[in-house]
Amino acid sequence: MDMSVGQVAKRAGVTVATLHFYEEKGLIFSARNPANQRRYERQILRRIAVIKAAQNVGLTSQEISVALEHLPKHKAPNKGEWEQLAKEWNHKLEEKIQSLKSLQSQLGSCIQCGCLSLGKCALYNPEDSRGIQKAGAKLSPLG
Repeated sequence: MDMSVGQVAKRAGVTVATLHFYEEKGLIFSARNPANQRRYERQILRRIAVIKAAQNVGLTSQEISVALEHLPKHKAPNKGEWEQLAKEWNHKLEEKIQSLKSLQSQLGSCIQCGCLSLGKCALYNPEDSRGIQKAGAKLSPLG
């Protein structure tokens, strides 16, 4: 059963503009009827559900696109394909959780610090090797 763009948007809980964006980015695919209107197969609803789940995990459009490259474009993926995708996303989610925990633990000390130094701040510049040698927003010409 082919579905119109409006039907898919309603069933998936997204806007028509969102569907157009997904299609422009190559995340979903449609066919055209003789009147040149978009038509989607029912399986597209599963693909959109995966896209929405990925967005909830915090993946970017590019990360989602790369992940979906390994899934069938015009049929629902099988259980193994879904499990592989979930495993990959779980790893990314764990990385984000660790990053947020690090941010959480540093936030209190940053508020107390008052340095207002974007060049030194561990939150804004976590890889600051020069900050170990000399604190402050600017280093002197000799520093």
